[in-house]
Amino acid sequence: MSLADFRLVEVVEALPDDFEQIRAEALAEGIGHLDRLAVDWASGAIRFDRCGEALLAARLDRMLAGIGGLTIDPAVHGALRMRRFYVRAPFRRRGVASALGRALIARAAGASRAITVNAPPPAAAFWQSLGFVPDARDGHTHVMRLPP
Repeated sequence: MSLADFRLVEVVEALPDDFEQIRAEALAEGIGHLDRLAVDWASGAIRFDRCGEALLAARLDRMLAGIGGLTIDPAVHGALRMRRFYVRAPFRRRGVASALGRALIARAAGASRAITVNAPPPAAAFWQSLGFVPDARDGHTHVMRLPP
């Protein structure tokens, strides 16, 4: 991946124009959380617009390569939660997920004392590589404690 061709873009007004393609690919893999993202976005239930929240789109060569966000964790007071994290198959193992994760962690600094994630077993090693530690409770599998 060339850094010149890669960029992270904050999603604010509307989901990316090519979101439906990534949503369909996720559904074909049996991953439904991008479907929930679309429903929550359309209803206004979750727009990633509260203090500390963000939704980032990863673009590589003008293509939507991945997406991921942070919301206020509904179960852990003062924490943020990684949500709706997905990287398209052709862009996996190219640094896209790591860049998304690191950017969201950086955004959380100062806005939260912890970040949680509910990772499926195959993704546990990825989240641990970013500094999350196993902590299965309150609806999440991993947590990252941030310095005050």
